[in-house]
Amino acid sequence: MANIFDAVREAVPVPLAAVRYGLQANRTGMVRCPFHDDHNPSLKLNEDYFHCFGCGAGGDVVSLTARLFNLRPYEAASKLAVDFGVDVPATAPPDGSLNRFRTDLLRCQQVLDEYLNLLIRWQRKYAPRSPDEEPDDRYVEACQMLEPMDYMASVLAAGTLEQRIRTVERLMADGKMDQLEERLTRLTQEENASEYLIMEEY
Repeated sequence: MANIFDAVREAVPVPLAAVRYGLQANRTGMVRCPFHDDHNPSLKLNEDYFHCFGCGAGGDVVSLTARLFNLRPYEAASKLAVDFGVDVPATAPPDGSLNRFRTDLLRCQQVLDEYLNLLIRWQRKYAPRSPDEEPDDRYVEACQMLEPMDYMASVLAAGTLEQRIRTVERLMADGKMDQLEERLTRLTQEENASEYLIMEEY
């Protein structure tokens, strides 16, 4: 059964969403990019994706909607489903597993929230101060992981039941949550020790 993302991608072509949301395409499918100061049309609308040759923006219909309205991916998919009448039914977890699912869901939400907070701190604290400065590994990790972690947290908080089940299953598989929890505990202890040493120096 399709989830909301698959359903809207299949039902709503990128050009249709673009026109619905105010972008005017020429006969070659090019529009002025709304994501940078575009004087000549540089954003190409294809059936399944868009790409800007000026600023490099690109993605599918969900990405386009998310960027146009400053939404999270799930919110953008939901907007598309409502605006274009896409029906996405939910499924329930297998019999007897609801309590286990709830426990795992809560654990995944807590761990992801903790990791997201850490990534946000790292992105601010370890950002390069000049273009010549070599980026800190923690800043690089924050830049790479913030969006996918935020997406998964959004699905866990507001996705359909089917999406939440699948996301929890992926996160719990192969001890991923155990490994992330252990790493977060170690990193938090290291940060706290480092801050304590700095305070001791004063």
